[in-house]
Amino acid sequence: MTAAQPSHAPHTSVPDAPHPLDNPALASLAGPHAHFAERRGRVLRYPVDVSPWLALPDDPDARDWADVAALAGPGTELALAASEAVAPDGWESTFHVEGVQLVDDGIRAAHDPEAVRLGPDDVPEMLDLVARTRPGPFLPRTVEMGTYLGIRRGGALVAMAGERLRPPGYTEISAVCTDPDFRGQGLGGRLVLAVSAGIRERGEIPILHTGAQNTGAIRLYENLGFRLRKYTAFVGLRVPEWMTGEPGQPSAPVPVSS
Repeated sequence: MTAAQPSHAPHTSVPDAPHPLDNPALASLAGPHAHFAERRGRVLRYPVDVSPWLALPDDPDARDWADVAALAGPGTELALAASEAVAPDGWESTFHVEGVQLVDDGIRAAHDPEAVRLGPDDVPEMLDLVARTRPGPFLPRTVEMGTYLGIRRGGALVAMAGERLRPPGYTEISAVCTDPDFRGQGLGGRLVLAVSAGIRERGEIPILHTGAQNTGAIRLYENLGFRLRKYTAFVGLRVPEWMTGEPGQPSAPVPVSS
């Protein structure tokens, strides 16, 4: 009599969960920034006075693009952050910026005694500094996305940096800029390290995005202790005038992911 052979269930692989940094705007709006989220179907976006970024699922289909049109409106320009989505035929491309995503790899995060917390009352000065230095999108309510720190000289705001996207477990550092008259003093690097210190204290990991052609900024961030994680792109699209979408879910907050 032979012993029974053990039976084995057929092997089934479980697909890996998507990494939050692979679609950071979606991960933010479905997670820590859910209180900002406007949605239709699987499409999410920030209020237009907070951030320009709209987020698509990883596998957008025709219904998702119809929901984009319904949410944004025909003829509206929209922006996709660090997205791999390819728009259907008929959608106008308004910009395409090759970028890089950098992640903390042992940065020397440290609070800065000269850095001050910036808030809503500082927005006019912040908008003025951004207009002169063009570090990337910054709108009247962007300051609500997280902590913003600045350095003042003679009472005037001359440098700032702050927090933008918040995929679970991570926070993006953004709006790093310095008045041209005060460059070369290391103020931007100091503020990046100071913002990073606050992120680390929450148990999160600092990340950054910048243009792939901005080699000076990339070199600075790598010297501070960031490393390249991946190449990506920032894309602007215009909704076709003829496309109005279909009735879908009304805009509503998205529950925070666990």
